[in-house]
Amino acid sequence: MLREDTVFGPIFSRRLGSSLGINLLPREGKICNFDCVYCECGWNKDGLGDTLLPTVAEVENALRNKLEALKAMGTGIDSITFSGDGEPTLHPDFERIIDITLELRDAFYPKAKVSVLSNATMIGKEPVFRALQKVDYAILKLDAPTDLLAALVNRPAKGYSVEELVRNLMRFEGKFIMQTMFLKGPSWATGDWVEAWMDIVRRVKPRAVMAYTIDRETPMPGLGKYTVEEMRSLMQPLLDEGYNIQFKG
Repeated sequence: MLREDTVFGPIFSRRLGSSLGINLLPREGKICNFDCVYCECGWNKDGLGDTLLPTVAEVENALRNKLEALKAMGTGIDSITFSGDGEPTLHPDFERIIDITLELRDAFYPKAKVSVLSNATMIGKEPVFRALQKVDYAILKLDAPTDLLAALVNRPAKGYSVEELVRNLMRFEGKFIMQTMFLKGPSWATGDWVEAWMDIVRRVKPRAVMAYTIDRETPMPGLGKYTVEEMRSLMQPLLDEGYNIQFKG
C-alpha cells in the first residue's frame, strides 16, 4: 500500500488536478483514527513500524525545496494537498504547518489552492477548526449516516459520533466540501442509507459534495465499485434541489 514522503508528487488527482502532496504522518508507517475498509494505505496494523512525525521545520524545508525545484522546471501545480498515510489533522502542529504552507504557496504558486483531505474527526478542536477555515478547500469526510454504519465502513476509534460530527460540520456554515465514498457491499449505500445520508447533506449544506468510489487496491477484498451513472441516480433528489455534487468514478 501507499507510503509517502513528507512532500510528494505532484500527481494527478481525480478531484484536484495536478496535486503536490504533504504527508504529516510517518514516512514508513500509518497513523489514523479510522481504519477504513477501502483505505489505499492499508490497515492500521500494517503501518506500525514507523511512528515518527515530521517536525514543523522538516515540513517547511521539504516543501520549500520542492516548490523551488518545481518552479525552476516550470511544472504547474493546481493544489497543495494535505493527505498522506493517515489523518493529517492528528499532527499536533497542524495549524502552524497550514500557516507556513499558505505563506510558501503565496511566494511560489499564488494561483494554487491549498487543500486538506480529512476524516473530520478533529474539527471539534479549535486549532484544527481555525486552520481548516484558512485553506481554500477543506474536504471533510462523512461516509455513513449512523454510528452503526460508520463502524462497518470506517471502523473509527472509540468515541466517534456521527451526530457530533454533523454538529461540528454545521459550524463551517457551508464553507467546506463534503466527501463520501460509495461502496457496493453488504447493506452499504442502499436506499435507506442514501436517504439518511442525503438528510445530513441538507443539514450541513456544504458548498460542494465529492461523491466517489474505489479506484485502487483495498485492504478488504470484494468491495464493489459504483459507476458515475449509478451514483448520480442515487443522488438525483439532491441534484434536483440544486446541490453541487461532483462525481468521480
